[in-house]
Amino acid sequence: MVARLVNVFVLGFVLSLDNFRTSVLLGPLRMARARTLLVALNFGLWDGLAPLLGLVIGHYVGDAIGPIADYIGPLALLGYGAYLLVRVWRVPASEDDEFEQSWTLFGLPLPLSIDNVVAGTSLGLLGLSPWLPALIFGVTTAVMSLIGLVLGRLAFRLVSSRINIRYEIVTGVALIIEAVVLFFLAGSGD
Repeated sequence: MVARLVNVFVLGFVLSLDNFRTSVLLGPLRMARARTLLVALNFGLWDGLAPLLGLVIGHYVGDAIGPIADYIGPLALLGYGAYLLVRVWRVPASEDDEFEQSWTLFGLPLPLSIDNVVAGTSLGLLGLSPWLPALIFGVTTAVMSLIGLVLGRLAFRLVSSRINIRYEIVTGVALIIEAVVLFFLAGSGD
């Protein structure tokens, strides 16, 4: 039982890395601390609910979404990155920021959690209770996402103090690059 628990913790950490990476890229978005915490908790919520969904819908649906799961997240990242770049040309730079009111960030973690549906299905086939992996995945992702958002914000402050660039450009380009890399990785089977 201890070995299974350790495996669930390791799997939770590994599955949280895509949200961590994306959170680092979202860090430059000007969000208040409370908003940053809400975004991290939202990432954790979706990653916690996804294995429950996988356990509920079962092995057959897990097999059906498995082949496309690797492409859904990159598509969402590509779309959000493009949205940010279009926003740069349509909205002048200002101090009051859309990201304090925008719900866009709250939908982004959903496609990034698709791999957790497949993981939940697999864990269910091993006979594990659905609640423990969901809790471990959710908490791990929330913590990793919060760390990523803070690191991304700090890195952008360091860079933007040296060059004058809008945060939407940095985040948009970074998300598009991440999406392209993830598409290639998904296509290569890695």
